[in-house]
Amino acid sequence: MSASSTKTPRIAKTEPDAPHIGRIVPGYSVPVIDERAVRIGAGILFSLGLISFLAALVEGTSRPLQPFGMFFMMDMLLRLMAGDRWSPTLALGRLAVRGREPQWVGAPQKEFAWWLGFALALVSCTSMGLLSAPLWLTLALCSVCLTLLFLEAAFGVCVGCSLQARFGKQAPQYCPGGTCDVGGNH
Repeated sequence: MSASSTKTPRIAKTEPDAPHIGRIVPGYSVPVIDERAVRIGAGILFSLGLISFLAALVEGTSRPLQPFGMFFMMDMLLRLMAGDRWSPTLALGRLAVRGREPQWVGAPQKEFAWWLGFALALVSCTSMGLLSAPLWLTLALCSVCLTLLFLEAAFGVCVGCSLQARFGKQAPQYCPGGTCDVGGNH
């Protein structure tokens, strides 16, 4: 018997305690994510997007928006496909709030919001790249993205979370500021 045949085969374990997005925290019935880190990530994206938007406006071309659009789309895709731990902007957000008490919010509604962000980025990038849309249309689409990012970063308003409350299969839990329990979002 060779040494390799006596080894136990390595089997990747799928841990029920390790969600794809967010983390399991005792006392919470769904995976949660730190709202502070998410808001900083949104602020980083907003800042980069605003700089690109203004450059496009000044230059009269969508070229400055193209790298930002791809970065934004890839950041959202990483959050959704690989998990929030792999997003560069969320990693910077977690680094910025390291040592502070987390403000846990439900990860499922953030995932819904990130799908919305990815869809907006995909439409924007497709329109400015493949479809060669006029600059005004590209700027209008980017304005929607920037507005949503600004609302999240500055005020903690997650429009995607609100949409998930209205149209999602499951009501959101653990919303920022207790908004799940206010205003009929259940």
